[in-house]
Amino acid sequence: MDKLILIDGNNIIYRAFFAMPPLTNASGQQTNAVYGFTTMLLRVIEEHKPTHMMVAFDAGKETFRHADYQDYKGGRQKTPPELSGQFPLLKELLKGLGVPQFEIGGYEADDIIGTITRQADEAGRKVMVVSGDKDMLQLASEHTTIAMVRKGVTDIEYYGPEQIKERYDLTPEQIIDLKGLMGDASDNIPGVPGVGEKTALKLLHEFGSVEAVISRTDELKGKMKEKIEEHADSAILSKKLATIFREVPLEQSLDDMAFAGLNEETAGPALAKLEFKSLIERLNLSTSGISGDAAEAKPEAKIDVAIVGTKELAGVADILEHVTMLHVETHGDNPHHAEVIGIALATAERQYYIPFDVLKSEEAEPVRAWLADSEIQKRGYDLHRIDLALHWQGIAFAGAAFDVHLAAYLLDPTESNQSLSGLASKYGLAYLQADEDVFGKGAKYKVPELEKLSEYMARKCLAVTELVPVQEKELAANEMLPLFHDLEMPLSRILADMEKQGIAVNAEALKELGREFEGQIDKLVKEIYEIAGTEFNLNSPKQLGEILFVKLELPVIKKTKTGYSTDAEVLEKLAPYHDIVRLILQYRTLAKLQSTYVEGLLKEISAQTGKVHTYYRQTIAATGRLSSQYPNLQNIPIRLEEGRKLRKVFVPSEPGWSILAADYSQIELRVLAHISDDERLKEAFVQDMDIHTKTAMDVFGVGVDEVDSNMRRSAKAVNFGIVYGISDYGLSQNLNITRKEAAAFIDQYFEVFQGVRRYMDVIVKQAKQDGYVKTLLERRRYLPEINASNFNLRSFAERTAMNTPIQGTAADIIKLAMVHMDKALHERQLKSRMLLQVHDELVFEVPEDELEVMKELVPEVMSHALKLSVPLKSEVSYGENWYEAK
Repeated sequence: MDKLILIDGNNIIYRAFFAMPPLTNASGQQTNAVYGFTTMLLRVIEEHKPTHMMVAFDAGKETFRHADYQDYKGGRQKTPPELSGQFPLLKELLKGLGVPQFEIGGYEADDIIGTITRQADEAGRKVMVVSGDKDMLQLASEHTTIAMVRKGVTDIEYYGPEQIKERYDLTPEQIIDLKGLMGDASDNIPGVPGVGEKTALKLLHEFGSVEAVISRTDELKGKMKEKIEEHADSAILSKKLATIFREVPLEQSLDDMAFAGLNEETAGPALAKLEFKSLIERLNLSTSGISGDAAEAKPEAKIDVAIVGTKELAGVADILEHVTMLHVETHGDNPHHAEVIGIALATAERQYYIPFDVLKSEEAEPVRAWLADSEIQKRGYDLHRIDLALHWQGIAFAGAAFDVHLAAYLLDPTESNQSLSGLASKYGLAYLQADEDVFGKGAKYKVPELEKLSEYMARKCLAVTELVPVQEKELAANEMLPLFHDLEMPLSRILADMEKQGIAVNAEALKELGREFEGQIDKLVKEIYEIAGTEFNLNSPKQLGEILFVKLELPVIKKTKTGYSTDAEVLEKLAPYHDIVRLILQYRTLAKLQSTYVEGLLKEISAQTGKVHTYYRQTIAATGRLSSQYPNLQNIPIRLEEGRKLRKVFVPSEPGWSILAADYSQIELRVLAHISDDERLKEAFVQDMDIHTKTAMDVFGVGVDEVDSNMRRSAKAVNFGIVYGISDYGLSQNLNITRKEAAAFIDQYFEVFQGVRRYMDVIVKQAKQDGYVKTLLERRRYLPEINASNFNLRSFAERTAMNTPIQGTAADIIKLAMVHMDKALHERQLKSRMLLQVHDELVFEVPEDELEVMKELVPEVMSHALKLSVPLKSEVSYGENWYEAK
């Protein structure tokens, strides 16, 4: 049976543009709207498998509606050039995909769709209309379903007459009456001023139509009667404007909308032209036939792969010295619990695949010795993960020399798809399927049969073989080879060592802390119920909103589509008004500590070691900072005493040892002083003054004895705000002052610290010229939106340009400290172990006889990690647990 899908092209591309993050191709052309539209389109095709399809577009700005109302759509802002430039790209892509598209002069997309649905209704043909425009609901019928796109382009709600009745208690035809009364700001349809959706629905439930409301105004009272009588003509006109015209003179027929699936010959090249590599992989398309600068995929190389059993292992042992690349296939997000599938090795002549059960056999000892030999250099993809996964299976790994995943991250830390297949596509190498196409995804994951698996592993080795020289050349051109070889690659091994070591947790102390939190939570809940005068679900925003804003009549700060907002920002503002709000904030803090950290950490304690083993990701943050997972040990809240108590459960793994912690003092501000070369800022650090007091003195023009706590607090807020590119609005929120006062304070700061202002101006100008910014160690971050005409996009890129060199250099410095510290521990043959990195802090466990040495060695190494024009300073503390070490 025919299945026809009609898509409101203009509406969906607009939604995609404002919902999707900025995305540009190599030439700087913005493509986010086309990408968002295409992902929605592919989802619709996959889920509904249409036999006929059509995307409708508006043709020109003037339609027949402008004859009735010249201001129709007059309130709309001009289409941003970043979006208007994407319409031709989308239309060209649809052509390449083989999806029919219509536009007819003088009519809008919804008129075309309305006409086709009318014809389909008359023929008894099923139709689905895809749009985010509520006007389309008027087209719903026995045969026509409206797929209403929500939350950007990710969620779809389906409406037929029954669903419209359930949601609005209206028929589809009454949707135009609803618009007639309430108007539509997006189309500049006036409606009746002061009548919103709630009032309009009430009127329609009582009277049925706009005309009936107007003819029976004698049944209305007060201001409502006056409004309807005064604006009756506006309501009638608005209803007419909202009515979709369903008599468009169409030359096209159903046959012109036939859709037999994506055109595989032209779809790949069309997607590649826009650099939508992830979609090409997802659809398993060929990109041959691409012209211009787009990379042509090389034909698949012939694979000569030997599947190695125990009998063939002797032969493999003979060729190990000639192996140039390896790939270890694992399954599972957390590498500490990952399943190892097998290992592929590549020489210049051929590839070898060794299943994991064979690798574990007695005969494979030469291969395992080769893997463990630190003198033999290994090249592969995500060697850090491989190291961890093999370790927990009892196999040592060493000698990581070139990780193409890490290299790809350095070359472009904002690239979203750094998978091996994604990199192969990006560089135009031999085509490599995506993992999910070979293994399946989620619950559908399945290891393919041996022959297919071995060939895929061999192709991964080939991809690495081709990537290494290309990436090495790019790293050299970007002056990043020292950053890669001397910092990131050694750090990868150091992190793996720390992760394998883990940090011991006192489980009983953690459970006791959980019981303490539970007692406090129970007490808070009783107090809250007592004040509220009733029991309710504290975790339900709707029920909490009813208590706060209806029963207790607290001022409404913010509303959402579903009711009153009760988010943290709202509650913070309400705290001075009522004790119950303060108690709710305490409840939320303790409940999060209990669920996320107490219960979460208990689940993460290894039964094998009694420790938690986090996983540090080097390739996530665009600034170069590390991210921690399984569990995240960088986010343990320490601003509140209850959160700090969690650190008590982290203890040394050896009796008589201590936990020692050292953190950098104001590292980002010290980096700012160096990069900006601001004399006043440098002077404060050289003289070892409290930087916030010094800033307050200079900004407020007072002596050190005259700086009060409020002045220092304000100075601290602006100091850290400057590092993160704070605006007057952000500072006003932090300090609870007006935007005008905040702007004046920022202006005064820049008047005093003119070197900082100069740095900000120069770095933005440089970024506009180069398209990227970099740290002192040459780490780059590309900023494609830095020259965008869209103010919001450009402003965000400018703030990123200002703060990335500061934050990125600070991240580089602590990484350098870790590399130097690891070297110092080994050279001095110390038993002390580096366990954690938490932002600007390093955590160690130290035997008693090395405590005095480490108290001097750690700050010495940290302070000399990188030479700046101001001193680096770290503060050391120690104790029986992590809490005491702070």
